[in-house]
Amino acid sequence: MRRWLEPLVLLSNHWLSLSGVVLVTTAGVLSILLLPALLSGKASNPYLGILTFLFLPILFFAGLILIPAGMLLNRRRGAAAVPEHLTLQTPAVRRLLTFVAFTTVVNLLLGSQLTYRAVAYMDTPEFCGATCHVMQPQAVAHQNASHANVECVKCHIGPGAQGYVHAKLNGALQLVSLVAGKYGRPIIAAPGKIPPARDTCDSCHDPSKQYGDRLRVLTKYGEDEKSAQAMTVLLMHVGGPAAGIHGAHFGAGTSIRYAYTDDTLQKIPWIEVRKGGATTAFLEQGAKPGVETALRIKTMDCQDCHNRPAHTFESPDRAVDKAIARGEISPSLPFAKKRALEVLKAAYASREEAAAKIPAAYLAFFPQQPSAAQSAKAVREIWERNVFPAMKVAWGSYPNQLGHTDSPGCFRCHDEAHVAAGDKKITQDCNACHNMVAVEDAAPKVLTDLGMQVAKPAAPAPK
Repeated sequence: MRRWLEPLVLLSNHWLSLSGVVLVTTAGVLSILLLPALLSGKASNPYLGILTFLFLPILFFAGLILIPAGMLLNRRRGAAAVPEHLTLQTPAVRRLLTFVAFTTVVNLLLGSQLTYRAVAYMDTPEFCGATCHVMQPQAVAHQNASHANVECVKCHIGPGAQGYVHAKLNGALQLVSLVAGKYGRPIIAAPGKIPPARDTCDSCHDPSKQYGDRLRVLTKYGEDEKSAQAMTVLLMHVGGPAAGIHGAHFGAGTSIRYAYTDDTLQKIPWIEVRKGGATTAFLEQGAKPGVETALRIKTMDCQDCHNRPAHTFESPDRAVDKAIARGEISPSLPFAKKRALEVLKAAYASREEAAAKIPAAYLAFFPQQPSAAQSAKAVREIWERNVFPAMKVAWGSYPNQLGHTDSPGCFRCHDEAHVAAGDKKITQDCNACHNMVAVEDAAPKVLTDLGMQVAKPAAPAPK
């Protein structure tokens, strides 16, 4: 028995090797305990995900490295530490080497799976949003946006190995900033940090498609006692490669560049339009020629208008309109919308304070109304998915550039305040982008003519 046990001296006569054996054994036992999560690639909570897909591979590979490192150091220490009769001709040593070779293959297979699962987990919305607490606003907004079923990596990692390596290196730098507490609040994705639309959006949305005109119906509720409904009907000239909004900005032979002063791209003093071989530069009134040389310049793409497709934050007015339309806030409550806006726009120091005060404040307006409790809950939920005091995310922190009602949007350029030589201006003509078929009409005739039913607020769901 002694001669069978003697080869274990090779693994235990140096503390590094012994530590490696302990780490690999621990990782192996944990792998068995966490096998369901490893096989599914998902974890029931973000902290279990960190343990399963990040710490476990690190533990495993650290042990594999320490075992041969300890044996090498022990060999350099001198042969006295190893029994002299243990040679390659010793059967026990050969059996040990066979065992080590076999376990090495097994470890490589297990390690490859751990590595694959770790990389796959780091690409999930759970890791990006729930594990990293500073990304809570983006995670919540992602759940309530039109791209909720699209994984983060589809938009945030460029194509090919270069895009993947760049994203992971950038993520490592972000981790250092997170640990050091050196990150902005709110977090703003600076231009150039997200891959261009041609590498991400275009994989699903065909830029060569002709969309033509699209009918858009905007439903709004008043701040009067009955929260009266009004509808605006727009015929949007979306167009395509040769016409409409898309054609004007991205048609054949068309390229637009602009200079900006801030990371949210709200202030644009210089615009250059290249179309049909001609180049026209527009300067904002008050800007001096050559201002672009001192600023950052960006080539316009889809994201300059569709800047929040996957992380949409609402304005309080629009959010309340949607809640009334869905029946979450009852329009039968007197001044239902007005009271909701008053409560939403008040200042709250934390999410805990808001969760307690918002329902109470809204209910105080309607002490005898049975539908008020559900409406108060809806008002609180509107605030919770749009405002995050710890990250300094308030109403309007993340402007939506699509349109020009909630933020400057189109009017950043289409303001007739950008002038080129010969007093040529970028148009602000409404009909260039859409025809206003009906404006704040309670029952637009055009919808009836088209056979469309005029939407009415949904009845509140029963308790």
